[in-house]
Amino acid sequence: MSKMEHQLNAPLVDQDWWRGAVIYQIYPRSFQDSNGDGIGDLIGIAQRMGYIASLGVDAIWISPFFTSPMKDFGYDVSDYCDVDPMFGSLADFDVVVATAHQHGLKVMIDLVLSHTSDQHPWFQESKADRTNPKSDWYVWSDPKPDGTPPNNWLSIFGGPAWQWDAGREQYYLHNFLLEQPDLNFHCDEVQDALLAATRFWLDLGVDGFRLDTINFYFADKDLRDNPALPPERRNANIAPSVNPYNHQEHIHSKNQPENIAFLKRFRALLDEYPATACVGEVGDAQRGLELLGQYTSGPEMVHMCYAFEFLANTKLDAPRVVQVFDELGRVAKDGWPCWAFSNHDVMRHTSRWDLSPAAQRLFATLLMCLRGSVCIYQGEELGLPEADVDFGDLQDPYGIAFWPEFKGRDGCRTPMVWEKSNTNGGFSVNTPWLPVSPDHLNRSTNAQEDDPEAILHHYRRAIALRKKYPALTKGAHGGVCADGQVLHFTRRHQGQTLYCAFNLSGTPLSHDMPTGDWVSIGQELGGATPSIDHTLHLEPWQACLAVKQD
Repeated sequence: MSKMEHQLNAPLVDQDWWRGAVIYQIYPRSFQDSNGDGIGDLIGIAQRMGYIASLGVDAIWISPFFTSPMKDFGYDVSDYCDVDPMFGSLADFDVVVATAHQHGLKVMIDLVLSHTSDQHPWFQESKADRTNPKSDWYVWSDPKPDGTPPNNWLSIFGGPAWQWDAGREQYYLHNFLLEQPDLNFHCDEVQDALLAATRFWLDLGVDGFRLDTINFYFADKDLRDNPALPPERRNANIAPSVNPYNHQEHIHSKNQPENIAFLKRFRALLDEYPATACVGEVGDAQRGLELLGQYTSGPEMVHMCYAFEFLANTKLDAPRVVQVFDELGRVAKDGWPCWAFSNHDVMRHTSRWDLSPAAQRLFATLLMCLRGSVCIYQGEELGLPEADVDFGDLQDPYGIAFWPEFKGRDGCRTPMVWEKSNTNGGFSVNTPWLPVSPDHLNRSTNAQEDDPEAILHHYRRAIALRKKYPALTKGAHGGVCADGQVLHFTRRHQGQTLYCAFNLSGTPLSHDMPTGDWVSIGQELGGATPSIDHTLHLEPWQACLAVKQD
């Protein structure tokens, strides 16, 4: 369908729906099993769409469901244009899209463009010899004279980022598992093929994409060594501290300037389809916010990106939030962030930051007040802690490789809990692919629906408040400041100003807010009311939200 046909057929919708949107991430293996095989599937997602819509979110993001040998659970794609049978079929995906749209939800899917599975036909052809039509579709290199890999690049999953192929007598690059060879984006045919796959899903009605490892697309053409990273600059935002990946500054294996031109091509394709959008995952411990700014600055670039600042182990106190927003203002002033506290790759933030129930509620309120868009991860709205998965039950190759110092990602990927009446939490009638945590059963959706004080209802109220006040979705920040452990800022939009203050501590604190005709809002979220002299007395983990007309 041509661009003109799309525009003629498209209903009148907000082209910028993504700006300030709340996106609900679904890990399909663990959301709902509809056929009893112990693995979640697309029809299961469709069956639970009413619940998702009841949260008040704008869109769903579905982690990969493409054909895959599942070495990295779908992030190793062997066919970009089909559904893996374990998740269903293309017809089932049509049901998901139709059901979501009936509930007023946008559908975003996870595109893994930086690498494929080694079982992808493209790689099978590429590795056959050095002269076939796809011989340069992946990053191949001769060994050094002594037979060792061409440079010192490391894989995020541990060890060298190069794997020897006896047929070609060359190494191929894999930034992740050795079964995930990296595509060569310097080859125009690779870019064209990936954009064709993107168009395939746009034509099926998706509203956007989450772009996996958006800064990994290009590698340095000259394959230069990465420099060592001094110990004082290392952090474990991207890889666990026990991983040698943290010992390098990855200036040549990713983050290449050529990426900008490809992202412009990607955005131009999306612009042919009204009201579509994308969010990029920026995986870089040192330059994440800077790259976010580069990749989202202007109408030719991607719509939004998220970095790992709020997905890190570092506890999120008031000075840390200020530090992140100060850096964001310095390096990404014109960019658009998408914030997340949890996802399928990190320990759930309830456990990561050791949050009390009151703190969980406050962080939910805070997330809905920040400038940018928001992702929440399935089960986050239930206050689920990280599940404790025994080594014998582990599925994640990352955790198996670094156990016990790093237990991998399975603890945040266990099945969603819908009811507490059976050991599988209503996820499946048979044994799930990962065990349901007994600690999660009492936090099931059914149990919380019946409890007016449950955190599930708090998330609904916080999302509803964000929708009620456009200043919270599309408004500007008036500076993010800390008064001790009281975080405070304003949000402004079209003559309306909101004042937001948060006690990010377990002790009562006082804070003087600016004078003005403030009207308290958010009492349904347990918010404080300022005194007549504009002094706030905040209980532990309490917020105050107020509004005035300029």
